[in-house]
Amino acid sequence: MRAIIALFFLFCFLAPSALAQLRFGFYGRSCPRAESIVANVVANRFRRDRSITAAFLRMQFHDCFVRGCDASLLIDPRPGRPSEKSTGPNASVRGYEVIDEAKRQLEAACPRTVSCADIVTLATRDSVALAGGPRFSVPTGRRDGLRSSPNDVNLPGPTIPVGASIQLFAAQGMDVNDMVTLIGGGHSVGVAHCSLFQERLSDPAMDRTLNARLRNTCRAPNDPSVFLDQRTPFIVDNAIYGEIRRQRGILRIDQNLGLDRSTRGIVSSFASSNALFRQRFAQAMVKMGTIRVLTGRSGEIRRNCRVFNNRH
Repeated sequence: MRAIIALFFLFCFLAPSALAQLRFGFYGRSCPRAESIVANVVANRFRRDRSITAAFLRMQFHDCFVRGCDASLLIDPRPGRPSEKSTGPNASVRGYEVIDEAKRQLEAACPRTVSCADIVTLATRDSVALAGGPRFSVPTGRRDGLRSSPNDVNLPGPTIPVGASIQLFAAQGMDVNDMVTLIGGGHSVGVAHCSLFQERLSDPAMDRTLNARLRNTCRAPNDPSVFLDQRTPFIVDNAIYGEIRRQRGILRIDQNLGLDRSTRGIVSSFASSNALFRQRFAQAMVKMGTIRVLTGRSGEIRRNCRVFNNRH
């Protein structure tokens, strides 16, 4: 209870404008089972596939950092009408079918009430807890966006310099601490294909044992993938920061967080304290979920998360 109260006051401080419409328990009267329906759908998938946590963390990040948390990423492209899904950075985003199932059940229980944007936020929160990460409350009341264009997509790549990443996060109202928390936390349960870190294998500072193992894996055909956190790949925890501190960061951006003067202290703090990481990660996730949200009468509540209502 104390953690929930602390997060509530933190949210009030960080995003007072969003709080005017977003609130904890938004569906308490209009759809009392909304959060439990999403939680059950996510739990059913997690039991079969623990990697769904990484998929949802990626989905929410890729949605919120393009036009805000409005589920614009979920829109399917049509002939002559590409969407955010059409772009290279989003080609590896997955988990849409889980969102579809949650939406199907919610429409049956409470038609035209729960937004796809809120489903993404709730599903991500629930998957983090299932993967051993922090449990936290998120405010709801988001509405779905009316635009999804590949021209809007500008997401950080795996080799982005720390300074450029700081600027990109700052443009979304996120600070350096948020950046280190979200990148490291997201990568604590993720994978990367060899093509995304090939240049890291020529870095003489990289841990030799890890380097040899990665080179051996990457000799296989079809661009194999490896866990970004080699120690606890299915648990949302601080282990990846310890790996970074030992020159075992696989992606260039991960390792640079441990080397750059502006971020290495944060990496060291997280590597030394999982409790601190859990607290900051929960805070950063709540904060990210408020980026340029649509509320009130803005946007819409989609009946199908993959299409706008007027094209349903």
